[in-house]
Amino acid sequence: MEIIIPSYPTHQTGPQGTMTGLGQKDSARPTLKMISDQFLSLAFLWFLVRIRLLRQTERDCVEMDGPLDFESEDPFLGSPAPKKRKKVIGLDDLVTDYYKEKSRLIERESKRKKARKSYNSDEEDDTSKETAFFETIDKCQQQMKEISSEDEISYWGMQVFGNQKTPPPLTFPKLRSCEILNSFMNNEVNSSVELCAEKGEAFLEGLIVNGWLSRLVSICGHVEKSIAMWTFNLMLYSSKEELSTSACDFWCSILSKTEVDLPFAKIDWFPCYSDLKSALEVYGFLPNFSSNTELLKTDLDSDTGGPPQNIRAWLKFMGVYCQVRNKHSVFSTSEAEELIEVVICLFLERQLQGLSMLFYECMLSVISCFTEKEWHCSCEKVAKSLACRVPQDLNCLRIVECISGVNTRSKCLRSAVAFQILVNCFDNKVTDAEEILKFLISINVKDRSCDLFKMYIYLVLTENWLYSNSLLEDKPVINEMWGLYLRNCSCQITNTDLRTYASKVRNKASYLLQGTVKG
Repeated sequence: MEIIIPSYPTHQTGPQGTMTGLGQKDSARPTLKMISDQFLSLAFLWFLVRIRLLRQTERDCVEMDGPLDFESEDPFLGSPAPKKRKKVIGLDDLVTDYYKEKSRLIERESKRKKARKSYNSDEEDDTSKETAFFETIDKCQQQMKEISSEDEISYWGMQVFGNQKTPPPLTFPKLRSCEILNSFMNNEVNSSVELCAEKGEAFLEGLIVNGWLSRLVSICGHVEKSIAMWTFNLMLYSSKEELSTSACDFWCSILSKTEVDLPFAKIDWFPCYSDLKSALEVYGFLPNFSSNTELLKTDLDSDTGGPPQNIRAWLKFMGVYCQVRNKHSVFSTSEAEELIEVVICLFLERQLQGLSMLFYECMLSVISCFTEKEWHCSCEKVAKSLACRVPQDLNCLRIVECISGVNTRSKCLRSAVAFQILVNCFDNKVTDAEEILKFLISINVKDRSCDLFKMYIYLVLTENWLYSNSLLEDKPVINEMWGLYLRNCSCQITNTDLRTYASKVRNKASYLLQGTVKG
């Protein structure tokens, strides 16, 4: 900006010392008018400069709002949007906008109604589809229940033991007068030990636990009645496992021979069968046991139910005790027969599966205690009694399969038990071998009403009955009928048959058919 300042005449001195300019020497001082004119001129100039500065400031501010120099040169940045010019809204425009908004609301409401109808129709379609889907699932489940074998799983197991009874007292007053205890009390060493009759029972317990009592008895060769009864009660009723086991070892040592030619030690008292049976009653043994399916599916452990730990000692003692029956009349033939039934029935107690080996050894010991003359009649009696006590389900198969062994008596008993159970299954209508096989062959396994579970029971029982005796070898007709029955079960039941136990009957028969001896 260019500012023009007016010039005023100045006083200058000439060469002769005279003044030149506004006036002559007589008018060198400015007048009042001249000063006022100069002041007004300067004020006007200052006002113009002020206005010019304000305009320049406004222009600069406007230019700062716009793009910068480098922004205007940048090709990637678009040109600034043009300023919209305000439009003047008239009455016609307001009316037009009103009707547009009203038509828009009407259209929106109609669309909402259509969407609501379509949603309701979709919801109805979804509901109908869902209902049809669940109906299909129910039908499939119903069909699977009818044809699936997994829905009817049978279990073996019987409640052989119930609630336990209170055992008899273990205190034995007559023990204080036994010879072994008196010999210790009368010995000179007792002066330092100070053993008395009141402490005698505890002293003998220490001897029996450490094994010294059996050694003393073997040296003396004599077992007093008080010692025998006291150790017998400890073995069967003591809650201390160490005492019960030690007492059982004591009895096993005095009943068994250390050498073949050495006789037994003299024993003043032998337990009878009633003593052993009383122990079973205290344990809660149920003579008329029955199957309890609900019990098998729940927890079988309880404080009062089930056998106690002393059942181990009972079994171990019984296995050794039966071996001396030929020399000592410890129980009669009928009692021995009942004892076989008890031991075999113990196989059905699921809580005692861990003692199966003890059961097997005890069973073999009881079977071997019969004489040859006794065994022929006793085997048939035991078989008939077991067939009446055991239900005709998987428990009867469990009984037959547990009578294992390769000796003649074990095979004879297994065959007899299987045969008697088969006879009971047919309500004693058929009692001959050929009649039983004819009845089995006549069963139509293709019929949907045929109970294949019973067919499986018949098949396993017939297998154990025939393979445990010499019928197949002695009678070719029996062998041919047996092969025909197996072919019916293996060929007439197809792989697509989904009935309960269909696959088990077919597979079992096919396996047995491969080993059938041809006549």
